[in-house]
Amino acid sequence: MLVLLPPSEGKAAGQAGDPLDVAALSLPGLTAARETVLTELVELCTADAGKAQEVLGLSEGLKGEIAKNAALRTAGARPAGEIYTGVLYDALDLATLDPKARALAERSLLVFSGLWGAVGIADRIPSYRCSMGVKLPALGALGAYWRAPMAEALPEAAGDGLVLDLRSAAYATAWKPKDEVAERTATVRVLQSKIVNGVEKRSVVSHFNKATKGRMVRDLLTAGLEPAGPAELVDALGELGYAVEAQAPAKSGKPWALDVIVTEL
Repeated sequence: MLVLLPPSEGKAAGQAGDPLDVAALSLPGLTAARETVLTELVELCTADAGKAQEVLGLSEGLKGEIAKNAALRTAGARPAGEIYTGVLYDALDLATLDPKARALAERSLLVFSGLWGAVGIADRIPSYRCSMGVKLPALGALGAYWRAPMAEALPEAAGDGLVLDLRSAAYATAWKPKDEVAERTATVRVLQSKIVNGVEKRSVVSHFNKATKGRMVRDLLTAGLEPAGPAELVDALGELGYAVEAQAPAKSGKPWALDVIVTEL
């Protein structure tokens, strides 16, 4: 099982200690591409703070992120699972997983990133600011930049099991599963169900979406479940108490689409 997660805009602070070792990150096939993006980002934030603020889309209150990016090569690093914060990661609550569930998380979870492409939760990285929607001057849009290296690295990482794709649209641009891998992929949409004047209304609500996805992954990890494919995932989620409506692809080479229906967090 491979679970694809979005990062968080907010990130925990780094810490004193050993800095980043790019070559030690998961998916070594991405090393050269990571070095290229890292070098471009550090140079941008070192040379011209005003331009960096514009390129990164930072408000005045977030200008401090520019100095953080400028120091990425020397800043203390910590596991990615501790760097990413926010609603999804609060619900996932990696720090409280038991050892067996934690081991499953470390071999199953990949967090997509504008800077790193994708990292495992045990990969040591510094805190940074660079979303997939950023267009770096020398590289262009990062979503497009990452497509070629991801197309080489991700199919191997996917192996022959389920790919559970929980990424937001911006991060999904960096890699789109194809052919046989796509047929083992399930995308998930979380819909909040409300009864309004006796009629059910469903809508996508960001907080419900993120929290439910984090909790869903945690429940799979805690139960030690590694579904072999989308159909098995639907069964597993049902056993865990989730209301799931699944749509199998109409033709080969396409992913399954799953709706998880929630009424409250």
